[in-house]
Amino acid sequence: MSSHTFLVNLFLLQLIASTCHAAKLSIDYYKNTCPNVESIVHNAVEMKLQQTFVTAPATLRLFFHDCFVQGCDASVMLASRNSTSEKDNPINLSLAGDGFDTVIKAKAAVDSVPGCQNKVSCADILALATRDVIALTGGPSYEVELGRLDGRISTKASVTNHLPHPEYKLAKLTKMFASHGLTLTDLIALSGAHTIGFSHCSQFSKRIYNFRSGKIIDPSLNPSYAKQLQQVCPKDVDPRLAIDLDPTTPRTFDNQYYKNLQKGIGLLSSDQSLFTHKSSKSLVNLFASNNTAFEKSFVIAITKLGRIGVKTASQGEIRHNCAMIN
Repeated sequence: MSSHTFLVNLFLLQLIASTCHAAKLSIDYYKNTCPNVESIVHNAVEMKLQQTFVTAPATLRLFFHDCFVQGCDASVMLASRNSTSEKDNPINLSLAGDGFDTVIKAKAAVDSVPGCQNKVSCADILALATRDVIALTGGPSYEVELGRLDGRISTKASVTNHLPHPEYKLAKLTKMFASHGLTLTDLIALSGAHTIGFSHCSQFSKRIYNFRSGKIIDPSLNPSYAKQLQQVCPKDVDPRLAIDLDPTTPRTFDNQYYKNLQKGIGLLSSDQSLFTHKSSKSLVNLFASNNTAFEKSFVIAITKLGRIGVKTASQGEIRHNCAMIN
């Protein structure tokens, strides 16, 4: 058996084993209530993506920020009159509006179909839309487990210390992901989502100016790349200026992210730390050289991510409006 075949079989066994623990969710959850939900959501997402590419990274990031805080329950979408919901936390203020709009448009499309109105949760629509933006930008397509209900609670305080920060190192990231049942392999695979999307100058300015070791530039940064970043992000620039996380193929979901790390072109400290640590470097090298291995690991990881904190029965509801509880 070749090493590649062994890896593929191992990935499939892991996925089958983890699926056994997800009895609350099922791929055909809506077969009797809204059988065409997947095509309805896909069409809405594709139309939105044609309008603006930001749809893809914004939706993917929204899903991650939702699941990591109170579970995959669309609580990140709830709005409050006094700005006390999850979306109002400083770390969530950078979530692009196109992610929210994608879910809202897909929800409207689903509810416009006779028989489907108020039958599909915002949480499930977000999970489906996330799969669709990944596939539509060149990444893997995969079956999405469904059956999540929408949560009724969303607080600004619940976000604090529950989401990774761009300066986090591997040890802290590993501990955070492990608290959700996600392995080091899951962490590295999900980080590959940074193959699309962008960050802001404020998120990495410390790496190119006044680095804490006394050096001007973070030594883990490729010197040429650091100079390019200084040019596009001078000290007096608007810190909200957006920079591609992957400067090579920013609009394609591929394994270029890992190839960039090998060259010291990881935009965030948290990205580059995956290559500077021995425990994670070998997986970065594997994913950089084998896109199939990356995609299979990513599908396993995002499926596990989608099971975190799922609300069922009396724990949640199917919201009529994704931004408000019923």
